Order: sequence, then structure tokens, then C-alpha cells
Amino acid sequence: MTKSPMRCGWCEGDPLYERYHDEEWGRPVDDDHTMFEFLTLESAQAGLSWITILRRRENYRKAFAGFDPAKVAAFTETDVERLMQDAGIIRNRAKIRAAVSNARLFLELQQEFGSFCAYLKRFLPDGKPVVNHWKTLSEVPASTPLSDAISKDMKKRGFKFFGTTICYAHLQAVGCVNDHLVGCICRAGQQ
Repeated sequence: MTKSPMRCGWCEGDPLYERYHDEEWGRPVDDDHTMFEFLTLESAQAGLSWITILRRRENYRKAFAGFDPAKVAAFTETDVERLMQDAGIIRNRAKIRAAVSNARLFLELQQEFGSFCAYLKRFLPDGKPVVNHWKTLSEVPASTPLSDAISKDMKKRGFKFFGTTICYAHLQAVGCVNDHLVGCICRAGQQ
């Protein structure tokens, strides 16, 4: 019997989760469009499981103008009401309003730093991803001093639903932190 390749245990058993893990999670993102997508999705996840949001990702893409931050920033209260009727997303008024507000703030960060990616990289040691060497899921923290600092700065700027735990999940997702376990099939070449 052939043993299946080793993945980080959090994704095993669900084909959508495994594909996300294998093809996206932890891979460095260098474009603001993808950064905004993950920022929006991670904020929507607050208090929920990631698979809940991942299963609704295409619905979010449609509901939030293809994750175009300029379009989302222009959403009005009428758009918020429309989204509150959309069963394909999490219908939480505070999270929907936060997505619109966060889009406006995202654009401000782009103006100030040239890109959201540049803003995030200034927090990273030498501007490079942090590579951890966890052997088990129990070793992976929910937050770190890095996520504390970024979350604190973003909250000071007005971002909502982006506490240190959500921030750390964002950093993992966009490859600012490599938390693929030692031995994971996705770790090769990401040392």
C-alpha cells in the first residue's frame, strides 16, 4: 500500500482544504490584489473555521467585486444591505462593514507605502519571510510578536477584524511566515 504524502495535519481529509494547502497556503504573495482577497477572507473568518470561509470563497469573490479594493471601498450602505441578503457569504453586518472600511484603509496604505506588500514587508526581518521549523501542529502558535506588532499598527490605522490571531493566519496564508511542518510535501524549496 502506498503511503499518501505528508501534509500539515490541519488540511487532511478534505480535497478543497488539501488543494488550498498544496497550491496556495504559505506561498509568498507579491501582489496587492491577492493580499486584499486574503485580508477580506481572513477578517470574515473571525470566530469561524477557515474551511467555512474557503467553501464560500467564490461567493465572496462575486459579492466583493472580485476583491478589487477600489470597488469595495466605494460600496455604500445600499451595498451593505444587498450583501446582508446574500446567503453565499457570512451575513454579519459588522464584518461586511469592516470589509468596506478595510478596503478604504488598504488603499491608504497603498498610497503611503507604494503597495500593501511593501507595508507588510517592512515588518519582516530583512523584508524576507520568517521560516519556522515546527514538527507538530501543537508547536505552531496562534500569534507571535510579529503578528502582535502588525495587528497593533493596523488597528491604530482603523482596520477591523484583524486582531493578532487573524493577522498571524494572514501572514501564514500569504507566505510572510512559512509554517509548513518539517516533512510536509510543500516545504521543499521553501527553506
